[in-house]
Amino acid sequence: MLASLTLPTQRRIATYVASRYFQSLSQQYTAGAFSVRLSNGTWILSKPNPDFTLVINDPGALKKLFDSPDELTLGEMYIARNLEVEGDLEAALRFGEWLMSRTPKPRQAVDLQRLTLLLPASKPVVSSRDLELYGDLHSRERDSFAIARHYDISNDFYALWLDPYMVYSAAYFESPEGDLDIAQVRKLDYICRKLRLRPGDRFLDIGCGWGGLVRYAASHYGVNALGITLSVNQAQLARERISAAGLNDRCAVRVCDYRDIDGRGVYDKIASIGMVEHVGESMLELYFRQAYQLLRPGGIFLNSGISASATHKRKGRSFIDKYVFPDGELVPLYNAIQHVEVSGLQVQDVEEMREHYAITLDRWVDRLEQRACEARRLVGEVTYRTWKLYMAASAHGFRTGRIHLYHMLLNKPDSGAGYHPLGRWDWYNGIRPRDEEFPSPRNLSRVA
Repeated sequence: MLASLTLPTQRRIATYVASRYFQSLSQQYTAGAFSVRLSNGTWILSKPNPDFTLVINDPGALKKLFDSPDELTLGEMYIARNLEVEGDLEAALRFGEWLMSRTPKPRQAVDLQRLTLLLPASKPVVSSRDLELYGDLHSRERDSFAIARHYDISNDFYALWLDPYMVYSAAYFESPEGDLDIAQVRKLDYICRKLRLRPGDRFLDIGCGWGGLVRYAASHYGVNALGITLSVNQAQLARERISAAGLNDRCAVRVCDYRDIDGRGVYDKIASIGMVEHVGESMLELYFRQAYQLLRPGGIFLNSGISASATHKRKGRSFIDKYVFPDGELVPLYNAIQHVEVSGLQVQDVEEMREHYAITLDRWVDRLEQRACEARRLVGEVTYRTWKLYMAASAHGFRTGRIHLYHMLLNKPDSGAGYHPLGRWDWYNGIRPRDEEFPSPRNLSRVA
């Protein structure tokens, strides 16, 4: 019977059924108000002062929106511009989660069946072919390709919305209203204080990004710093900035896999900030054991990474895994600590930092939106929308506690001694420790 109707008539019926369906959803949804509009200006659902408005650019996208939607499907619809979000993107993400978790009522199920018959097929989403990786999972070659997919897209693109140090990890805020650039410098100094860096320390940064931490540590704490990254683009810019700062005598960045760093007991202090997510759970024991071997007895390792909540189980396919961080893995904290202890390292301190990351991501999204035209010119519409969506979704994940950010301060004991002070006053007071207060393990006269 539907086939006998003219196309305009079918569209009018589809609009009416969709309007009834969304009206029913809005009555069930209690977390806020939303509106829905077609790209031709037709309102399917209109609410006063909505938190967000869904704009349906491709009527066929409604099929996917209704037919057992999952995270990947919704994400692909957004980056393909099948749908647009006007207003609060995080509010739309909350609605999407609710939509994925619900079971339609009988009347809604009937409307969905009618819409399936009335609506045209959706336009194809963006192909993921260019994101396919080959080779054994977490092999050196595959890890290198995975890192390049994310970090080598454009240094200029990242510079649009990161701070001057180009720190691509959580800042450290005094208040939610704090300035991002200041908070990132505060974070760099906080890491240096946690590690209790001193002049002459040999310092290694595993996964150094654009070299912000090694430059800061070398110039403000007088260490001899080496950073490693798998990103050629990052290493090139990091070297340029090290040279411009006149730090070539005590600061360097190399393209190197963490498994290929030479030496035993070479470093006094090691940091790895936002790197462990790329390692993979199957490689965590090797990762921490490598840090153990590289550290001197009594040395310190600060590992900062995103952790999955042990109580939240992801449903469906992951948009971020497919389009943003291929081969990335988030594990619960207790899993990571198990691998730490097996490696021989000891846990000295664990600090939850997820609130800081949520604020950081909010700032990044704001800055990216402010530079949208330049971003699109540098990397194209799809990459711009992908980064905007993944950062907004990550902020939501941190804010709701579905993902966490932990600083784990670890040490390599020396016959049971760790050579650490009994308190953490110097971390929080912003006072840099003096050499005589916390002497370097290699200079200590130990009692036999």
